[in-house]
Amino acid sequence: MTRFTTDIQMRFRDIDGMGHVNNAVYLSYTELARTQFYMKHARKKTLEDIDFILAHVDIDFESQAVWGDEIQVTAWPSKIGNSSFTLSYEISEKRSGRVLARAKSVQVSYDYERRKPKPIPPDFRRLLEGALEA
Repeated sequence: MTRFTTDIQMRFRDIDGMGHVNNAVYLSYTELARTQFYMKHARKKTLEDIDFILAHVDIDFESQAVWGDEIQVTAWPSKIGNSSFTLSYEISEKRSGRVLARAKSVQVSYDYERRKPKPIPPDFRRLLEGALEA
């Protein structure tokens, strides 16, 4: 598996009073990429099939995005633990390749019935290991 990339449709509501994409919106962009990454690669059919929770996010803003920019998010696994994994993200302007932000999120494989972490399922672990980048 290679890095997962998805295009983001910028919405008018993403723009703040300063005329650029609001900082908080980047978390929604990473959320969409993370969900699509998981649904595609873990072969999940519905949102109810998602068996992890978000535990931590950090983000560094590098350049502002404005109305008309074409947003693209690339995601890849960068760390794997027993029950958690880290995804790294690069959010960029598609036409120019200009990096807008870099982010990382930690997800915990989660048993919703028992309400506690569980080991990453073996099939998904192998998929993550096959695409792992430091």
